Amino acid sequence: MKNTYIYFIIFVFYLSIGRPIYAVNDKHDGDEAIIHDSISLFLDFPEMIIPGDSYGVFSRVPGSVKRINQKELGFIAPVSANEALRSVPGLQVQEEEGAGLRINLGVRGLDPDRSRNILILEDGIPVALNPYGEPEMYYSPAIDRMSGLELIKGSGQILYGPQTIGGVLNYITPNPPDQLSGQVRMNAGSGGYFSGYGSVGSSNENGGFLLNYLYKRADKLGYVGYDIHDINGKFNFQISDVSSLGVKLGVYREESNSTYIGLTQTMYDAGGQDHVLMAPDDLLVVSKESASLTYSYSPNSNFRLNTTVYGYHVSRNWRRQDFSYDPNVSNQSGVVWGDTSVPGGAVFMRNSTGNRNRSFEVYGIEPRIRWNYNGLNQSGHELRAGARYIKETAYEQRINGSKKDASSGLLQSDEIRTGSAWSAYAQNNLKLSESFSISAGLRLEHYDYKREILRGVFVGEIRDTLVNNSSSTTALIPGLGFNYNHSEFLSLFGGIHRGFSPPRLKDAITASGEVVELDAELSWNTELGARFYPQRAVSGELTFFLMDFSNQIIPVSESSGGTGAGLVNGGETRHYGVEASIFLDLGRSNPAFDLRTASSLTYMKSYFNSDRFFLVNEELINARDNRTPYAPEFTFHQNLDFSLKNGLGVRLSAFYISDRYTDILNTTSPNPNGRSGLIDSHWQMDANLYYSLPNRPIRLNVAVKNLTDNRYIVSRRPQGIRVSTPRFITAGINLTFE
Repeated sequence: MKNTYIYFIIFVFYLSIGRPIYAVNDKHDGDEAIIHDSISLFLDFPEMIIPGDSYGVFSRVPGSVKRINQKELGFIAPVSANEALRSVPGLQVQEEEGAGLRINLGVRGLDPDRSRNILILEDGIPVALNPYGEPEMYYSPAIDRMSGLELIKGSGQILYGPQTIGGVLNYITPNPPDQLSGQVRMNAGSGGYFSGYGSVGSSNENGGFLLNYLYKRADKLGYVGYDIHDINGKFNFQISDVSSLGVKLGVYREESNSTYIGLTQTMYDAGGQDHVLMAPDDLLVVSKESASLTYSYSPNSNFRLNTTVYGYHVSRNWRRQDFSYDPNVSNQSGVVWGDTSVPGGAVFMRNSTGNRNRSFEVYGIEPRIRWNYNGLNQSGHELRAGARYIKETAYEQRINGSKKDASSGLLQSDEIRTGSAWSAYAQNNLKLSESFSISAGLRLEHYDYKREILRGVFVGEIRDTLVNNSSSTTALIPGLGFNYNHSEFLSLFGGIHRGFSPPRLKDAITASGEVVELDAELSWNTELGARFYPQRAVSGELTFFLMDFSNQIIPVSESSGGTGAGLVNGGETRHYGVEASIFLDLGRSNPAFDLRTASSLTYMKSYFNSDRFFLVNEELINARDNRTPYAPEFTFHQNLDFSLKNGLGVRLSAFYISDRYTDILNTTSPNPNGRSGLIDSHWQMDANLYYSLPNRPIRLNVAVKNLTDNRYIVSRRPQGIRVSTPRFITAGINLTFE
């Protein structure tokens, strides 16, 4: 049954096609599709389609937003999405292995571990392992094949869900081109790094297609070597004058030597082993197959019905060598890292493995409408509404190997987790005057979940069993926002909405079948801001935010540097601050060159605002007023673009992040094992030199990451210190043809 849902979608697709046609090109006069990125022809998520140069569209969004388009991605020449997302105010990016294979994003002081607090989509469809029960990002879409990124943090995110606490990040993939054309892009760098992307597509009056293939590899980029194959196809079909069909298919394969183990504090202080492979036989294999079908019906420019059916299967098999900080541990391999004279300052590798093998199935259906109508004052209002059903299943096994590179052995645990989620939502945008509008919305979420344990450890003994239990959670998620266009050059916006994130299924029901009182994450999120455009060469946004959590879930999973016990109720927290961004086009009227600069700054306070006591060395410690883990107070990003009219240009960028605590107790002194302690603030600078050949569809570039070769701690997760990637140079060529 593993891929039944994918086969079903493909079967429906073939039944739906009556003739071999290619792409959707119908655009009614006044339809938003005319000004939006082509994604709106495939999946209609227009609230998130926000062209950066369109004041009119910005002025209709009731909340803080950010759009990174394909041109901006070209300036950055990113190895991973992390480099592009650092420029987003309010967003903190936590590196892990240097290649960005597993993205870790935090929003406004929320914990960035595995991006579980932000809803991540690709063309409007969830990409997490299980969107409700296990929203971790062990698979991340490759930035190499994207045409843009979008992030919304305001009340408009209640249209998506289930997570509405941090924001919604949407990866945008390109749609079929207007005529037969293609692209070849290649980049290579030190450490055996290579990225090769090729695409071909076409359209006519009946439809179009786009096929692309991405191959990425590295022998050693920072900590990791990897090999990735990523194949995708989009097919758009015109069924009639008022209806169309879109199909998207994808296959992803990844092998890497990703690992959890990191440096001890003594290893970092001594230097010389920043990116050593402490467990060289660790192996992570990730595969994903996905399919989606979207039917669109639009009888006129005022009404659109989209129905999307989708499904995907992800497997994540991870072999990791066992280790201990105890010098007396049994079954040692003889390999020791660190300083054995310091208690906890050395790692003793063991001649055994823990194979954590998991697979996930997700399928869903979501009809949604967009209706533009006139009210009593004959102003244009807009209603968006829809419903969604998602079925998700997780299969998990732990297999203990008897050698350091064993992928098979004794089955220690075996379980199945299932969930069914129903949601419905509506948001009405009322245009009360030419300059003022209100958006009011409501989302209903209901999630039924079950955990079935077939084998586990009970009273120190591994044995077969049959333990299962089930539970459910229901939430109403309201949202209210406004937009006031004071003038052509200034608009004000604000909003408040309920933040909600369902409890992680594995932690809500214990291995003994007990339903834990692990609450859903609930918050009230408030924004107030302004967008200003004093002239075409200047634009900016200023946003004040406040998030009040009645209960924030704090991770103690292995990926977050914890014991592996899962998640716990963290209690009440408060997050407030200000985000600011400004763009200046200083060379707009200069005939010889272009000069542009963009800055973003975030100041935030994120702390526990209720009593929470911990027993430390027989002393009760109250964590009240402590900062939340991995939440900086300041982030800053700056870029400068200078280009000549002959096609030669350079992008310089820099980012800063202030210090962060790594635990609830705000421990300052580092633990000898490196897994807790203050992470100091740091800067990093990047550069990209590019040249577009005159009258030729060829672009060359040389990019340097970490230009000054700055050395700093990026994380103490998952299990030890991770050090910044040293200076990394790539060179590339981009060819287009038509």
